[in-house]
Amino acid sequence: MIILQRIILYLHITSVILSIGPFFILVPVSGKLRKAGADEQKAYLDVFRFAVRLAKHAGHLLVVTGILLVTFSSWTWKTPWIDMTILIMVSSLFFLARAFSPTMRKFDESDNDKEKLVRKLTRSVWIYIVLLMAMLWFMVAKPMLW
Repeated sequence: MIILQRIILYLHITSVILSIGPFFILVPVSGKLRKAGADEQKAYLDVFRFAVRLAKHAGHLLVVTGILLVTFSSWTWKTPWIDMTILIMVSSLFFLARAFSPTMRKFDESDNDKEKLVRKLTRSVWIYIVLLMAMLWFMVAKPMLW
């Protein structure tokens, strides 16, 4: 049983890395997007789409392994750090769904303000990173808030 828990923990940590890591790459990509021509813009937006898709799929693994870890451990669903992690995770899911895809679709419209869209994407990347890092802090520090 201990080996199975370690494998699940390893998969959980790997899914965290795959959920957070790609968004750090998007910070410099958004800067390059600002100066990109039409062909380059498409390539940079594809990088954004890939990062968002990877984060979504890694998030599925994160949720499943998280549920298994709580199920097989002494932690309960009423543990403060688990509750806060779930709250932030749900918030980040809503944010992820609304922050990136609609903005990226606007790049294809002819009457778009590219600078405004790049600023919005960059801001969204940083907000999402902060949300994910807060969730990571709760999972690592495991504070007893109440």
